[in-house]
Amino acid sequence: MRITREKLLKFAQTYVSQQLFAKARPVCIYLTGSVLFEDPLIAGTADIDLIHVHDGEPPVKREVIRIADEVHLDIAHVSQEAFRYPRTLRTDPWLGGFMCYNPRPLHDTQHWFEFTQSSLCAQFDLPGYTIERARPLAEAARQGWMTLQSSLTTAGPQQSMVYLKTLERAANAIACLSGPPLTERRFLLHFPERARQVRRPGLAAGLVDLLTGTEELSAGSLPAFMPGWAQALQAVQTAPGCPIALSAPRFLYYTRAAETLWPQEPTAALWIIVRTWTAAVCCLGSDSPSGQAWQTAMQTLGLAPEQIENRLDVLDAYLDSIEETLDIWAQENGL
Repeated sequence: MRITREKLLKFAQTYVSQQLFAKARPVCIYLTGSVLFEDPLIAGTADIDLIHVHDGEPPVKREVIRIADEVHLDIAHVSQEAFRYPRTLRTDPWLGGFMCYNPRPLHDTQHWFEFTQSSLCAQFDLPGYTIERARPLAEAARQGWMTLQSSLTTAGPQQSMVYLKTLERAANAIACLSGPPLTERRFLLHFPERARQVRRPGLAAGLVDLLTGTEELSAGSLPAFMPGWAQALQAVQTAPGCPIALSAPRFLYYTRAAETLWPQEPTAALWIIVRTWTAAVCCLGSDSPSGQAWQTAMQTLGLAPEQIENRLDVLDAYLDSIEETLDIWAQENGL
C-alpha cells in the first residue's frame, strides 16, 4: 500500500469515528507528532500519535493498533484529571509540549480542548517555563550517571539501558530549549539542529562520541549484526512483559527505518538499533539467544557494560556541558 500523509490523517479520523460509537465517549482525542509538522514517513513507515482523553481513569496507558504492516496508531490514554490545572503542565515537556506544538483536535467535547490549550499554552514559551521543562531532564540524566557510577545496577542490559536513557535525557534537556522533546526514530537526525539553535553544535558531536566511541561508523553496507537485532525484535513480541513500544505492529517501523538511514546517517540508525535491542534483551534476558547476540554486538560497538564503565568520566564532562548550557541560556534570558 502506498502511504501518504493524507492517508495517515484519514486513518486517524476513522479511529476517532469508531470511538464515538463506544459507550464511554471520549472527552477529547487529538493528533500530535510528525504527521502534523513534517514528512511523517521514514522508509515508507509511520506511526500516528494520538492522545485520548477520558473522563475517568483510562483502562490502559498506551496501546498500539496495527493499520497495515507499515502503519500503526500509537495512542496515549490520559485521564482528564491530568489536565485539571493546565498551567502546571507548562513545565511538562511531554504532555504539555505535545499539546502546545501544533496538535490537531479530532474530537472535542464542549470546547474542552480549546479551553485547556489556551490556558496551558498562553505563556508556554516564556523563558521561565522553558527552563523548568529542561532542568528536570538534565537532573534525571545526572541521576543516571550517579547510578552508573555507584554500580547500583547489575552489569548487563539494564545497565546499558540506564546509560542510553541518560544520553536521551541529556540531549532532550537541550532540545526542550527550542521545541518539544525528540522521539526515538528522529532522535539523532534532529538533535544537531537543536544544538545549533542554542549555539552549542559541539553537543551533537559529543553525543555521537558517547554512543559510538572514537571509531567512525562505516556508512554504506549494513552491519553484520542487523539480522540479530531483527531476530530480537521478533522474539520479544511473544515474550511475557513485552514493552508496548516493541509490540508486533512496530517491527517494520524500526527495521526499515534503520536499514534506510544507515547508508547516509549511520549514527541515527545506530540509536534506533541499540535503544530497541537493549530494551528487548532487558525483557528476554541476557542468557537468551538474542541476549548473547546483543552482547557480541555491543562489544563490537564499545557499548558493552564493562566498556560503558570506561566512558563515565567522559559522560560526566558531557553532562557538565549540558548543565552549563542551561545556566548560560537562563542568564541570557534574564533568569
